[in-house]
Amino acid sequence: MSDRITVVGLTDNPDPELTEDARLAVSQHRVFAGGERHRGIVASILPHDSDWITIKPPIGKVLVAFKEEPGPILAFTSGDPLFYGFGATLQKAFPDAVYTYYPSFHSLQLLAHRCRMPYQSMRYASLTGRGWQELDCALIEGAQLIGVLTDRRKTPAVVAKRMLDFGFSEYTMIVGEALGGAEERVCEYGLEDAVRLSFHELNCIILSAFQPHVKLFGIPDSTFEGLRGRPNMITKMPVRLATLSRLGLVNARNFWDIGFCTGSVSVEARLLFPEIDITAFEKRSECSVLLEHNSKKCSAPGIRQVMGDFFLQEHSAYTGDQETVDAVFIGGHGGRLEEMFACIDPLLSIGGRVVINAVQSESLKQFHQQAGQYNYRIFEDMKIAVDEFNVITVAAVEKTRKA
Repeated sequence: MSDRITVVGLTDNPDPELTEDARLAVSQHRVFAGGERHRGIVASILPHDSDWITIKPPIGKVLVAFKEEPGPILAFTSGDPLFYGFGATLQKAFPDAVYTYYPSFHSLQLLAHRCRMPYQSMRYASLTGRGWQELDCALIEGAQLIGVLTDRRKTPAVVAKRMLDFGFSEYTMIVGEALGGAEERVCEYGLEDAVRLSFHELNCIILSAFQPHVKLFGIPDSTFEGLRGRPNMITKMPVRLATLSRLGLVNARNFWDIGFCTGSVSVEARLLFPEIDITAFEKRSECSVLLEHNSKKCSAPGIRQVMGDFFLQEHSAYTGDQETVDAVFIGGHGGRLEEMFACIDPLLSIGGRVVINAVQSESLKQFHQQAGQYNYRIFEDMKIAVDEFNVITVAAVEKTRKA
């Protein structure tokens, strides 16, 4: 494998805008890489006897081609190769190589310049082959200016519809299409208009807020749609906030809500800690619609639903890159606390917490017994009475490092 990789960023200008040093680097290489679009842009400046590695999915095959090439390689990418770019992919795959970069403006910088818009405070979110997490986090936090990289599925129209579905209507959408190319177009739209439109497949977005997003803290119980005939089957707001505090979510990366029912705990957690990955488990099928409705009413996108018996799930599929879970709320256990701890413990991180809201003393006793068997640290119980309802004991335990 080559120990030298050069990465050159391009715009969509058919006449490549390269610095003198970048052009010199091109002339000194014989093996190049990039997408077919990049090849069309630089074809006129490539040495006549050069080889080309096409960068396209699956990326694993592309990396194999890089590994098999003994000589230096020059890769062309879009914009800044270290801004959600192939440069970072190469560094991860070949950390020992020596890299040289010649970046150009990335598309969101170009769009900001086209709009004469200062962008030092802009939040960024990439949807290119990725999930919604970065955009969701920026929206929940009320970022005023958000730059969004799209793809062929998560188009401006799809983005606009999702924002409207979750109540983020306080933004206008600026769409830059084919920036730097012959078909360049920059227009500003209301979200309702953007939903109905089609765009050039090469596009990016700037979302600009024209008024602040209303944030919720301690969501009133009346806001949530509840189970038909069982309106009080919800974790009440004071208990909910105490529960989230005991879960230690301020230090967590992911959180499981087992037996989510109305979804009130997951929704509140999503609004307070939008950077956390949240998975909500529930066996009652009617609760799926409840969580969907309540998430949209409270502008809390991105909660993962897992329907069915918790004990039959592939739990490791919901632990993320760290392969652990940091916080677990047991909202329901069906009298199977021993089995639940056996499922949770192998995946719970050191310092991870488990919390239960106990009404019956027997449930509290079993919870403490199970925690003791696993040598968890047991916190002092917190008792809360809300209005005329029964006293709730918020019990929390923490996994400690084993000797």
